[in-house]
Amino acid sequence: MDDALDDATAVVDLPRTRPILSFHPDMAAPDSTTDEPILLNRELSWLAFNERVLALAARDDVPLLERAMFLAIFTSNLDEFFQVRVAGLMEQRAAGVNKPSADGMKPADQLAAMHTYARELVEQQSRIFHEQVAPALAAQGVRYCDWPELDEDDRQWLVGVFEDQVFPVLTPLAVDPAHPFPYISNLSLNLAVVVRDPRDGDEHFARVKVPPILDRFVVMPDGERFVPIEQVMAAHLDRLFPGLEVVDHHVFRVIRNADLAIEEEDADDLLLAIESELKARRRGGRVVRLEVEPGMPERILDLLTREMEVGPEQVDVVDGPLDLSGLRALHDIDRPDLKDAVFVPTIPPRMVGLTTHADLFAQIRQGDLLVHHPYEAFSQSVQLFVEAAAMDPDVLAIKITLYRTSGPGSPLVRALVKAAENGKQVVALVELKARFEEEANIEWARLLEEVGVHVAYGVVGLKTHTKIVLVARKEGDRIRRYCHIGTGNYNDETARIYEDLGLLTADSELGADVTDLFNVLTGYGHRRDYRRLITAPESFRSTMLDLINREAAADDGMICIKMNALVDREMTEALYAASQADTPIDLIVRGICCLRPGVPGLSDNIRVRSLVGRYLEHSRIYRFGSPARGFSYYIGSGDLMPRNLDRRVEAIVPIDDPALKLRLQQILDILLEDDVLAWEAHGDGSWQRVPRVHGFESHERLERIAQELD
Repeated sequence: MDDALDDATAVVDLPRTRPILSFHPDMAAPDSTTDEPILLNRELSWLAFNERVLALAARDDVPLLERAMFLAIFTSNLDEFFQVRVAGLMEQRAAGVNKPSADGMKPADQLAAMHTYARELVEQQSRIFHEQVAPALAAQGVRYCDWPELDEDDRQWLVGVFEDQVFPVLTPLAVDPAHPFPYISNLSLNLAVVVRDPRDGDEHFARVKVPPILDRFVVMPDGERFVPIEQVMAAHLDRLFPGLEVVDHHVFRVIRNADLAIEEEDADDLLLAIESELKARRRGGRVVRLEVEPGMPERILDLLTREMEVGPEQVDVVDGPLDLSGLRALHDIDRPDLKDAVFVPTIPPRMVGLTTHADLFAQIRQGDLLVHHPYEAFSQSVQLFVEAAAMDPDVLAIKITLYRTSGPGSPLVRALVKAAENGKQVVALVELKARFEEEANIEWARLLEEVGVHVAYGVVGLKTHTKIVLVARKEGDRIRRYCHIGTGNYNDETARIYEDLGLLTADSELGADVTDLFNVLTGYGHRRDYRRLITAPESFRSTMLDLINREAAADDGMICIKMNALVDREMTEALYAASQADTPIDLIVRGICCLRPGVPGLSDNIRVRSLVGRYLEHSRIYRFGSPARGFSYYIGSGDLMPRNLDRRVEAIVPIDDPALKLRLQQILDILLEDDVLAWEAHGDGSWQRVPRVHGFESHERLERIAQELD
């Protein structure tokens, strides 16, 4: 990152996202609480988060290939937003649902505002790509090339690529009385082609899909130039339509409703029900967005919108290339000078030098361990814990919840297989409804069942989102329980880029709690009286409300919470009440925040910041108390959202060890000091980058701390 800027420079032209309240048609001025909603719109707040992601692509101090990656991430995020959130509101509107959201906006109003905001963001993305990232990459020898820019040698090489790798997998589909309009699959990139028959002069329409098995961009032999695959296809359309004249072609892309709708109570077999829904999703839900390039003739656009039943508000003209998620592939280019410096996660100090499986369990018995990813290696902490349990002859049983993994090749899945083969009792609680992971979860759930793992699918009506592992080990004449309770998924791949925390413990009460929780998840029963564990939907909401109210009532009350999202109305109102009781509140919210900070008389004492950078801030830390009374710390899997509080199984664990509390305090202090990655929220829903004064970058600082501890 750049050196620190002086104060005068730091406050000039700081990037700021657009106000959210300005979208509401009947809103009063944002400097008054009169007749204003106390909550911001959830969907627009999410778009503001994705705008902060997009802002990273425009930063000169971010390495160029990382900027391209953020353009790709922005696209993927927006695709999921349309597939789920926009699609859901469209279903509500179609069903005649007119109930306003918590902020007072009706479904139709939300859809109009969402489309407007998203369209502006996509226009901004196109400008960043064409005017900033692509020219800057070209200056470094990594060039985005349109087909007309290529010389004859380049084109001849691409002819070979087309004939060998592209042509064999293409299927032109005609549209005429004998050929109905083809199904256009979700997220597909397509060519709308007009051809003319020279025998009679008649023109015909055809669709050619860009097969998803092909790379989005063709990288040239020099390894530093890339060409859109659809342009390579377009240059060879005559090979697909022999004897016909290719009159015109235009690129378009379709996004469909991809959410699952399953009534678990009516499903005798949840796995089969989800497989059936996945097949239905592949067949296609309603089209929610149609992306087209500029210049598409009205007659072709009319054909597409008519056949796919798309309204004008769902059509977005994008200054191509469409689908910039393909820019992820550029990160494979061998240009380390254009990427973030490689950081090698360290081994947690107490894990260094272990020679036997028994050594690991002995370390955990000596005292709780807090592991922090990606700064400390997942492979040398959580993964090592499960692998050691799988191989240790004294371990009798392993139980684990699996929400998202890296698939059948996952080291944790392999360890569970090995444990079952070694004769241990192995239980895997698999969440089949983890969005967009359903097919992968079904695949490895069946793999686990085949080797004798007991696979369960959780509690009817609730998603199992908690991240817990239980290991039962025979030690002398007793069985001791070891646990991992974390904030992130058991996924060795995302653990390299997702920031998460986990507790490894041999605490007997926590072991008993986790045992009871697994019994609820795999059997029958309802338990509310856990010894130390805070669980949703049983006690998470009430405990957080009690802790917030406790601080509001204290003369020296203080609250600091790090989370992914703040949506719940009751929690927000409790935080407002604490603010009005003069309780200072610091919130670190990565994504959606429906709370309005800094509004006079409502939230004067609440500050909200968001950090967006190299690593995705994913851990949840809840801190309550004061220096005089001491602080209470909690970590876990749940955010302050209705779904986490009421409709998911979550586990939040108190952190009592003084050394681990100090470590959590250090993390929060670093995040609150950051003036490089941090954004600050305003009461109107806009976000502004924090002025850079000291150039303090939290991710770099936490990397250095991990290396110092190593």
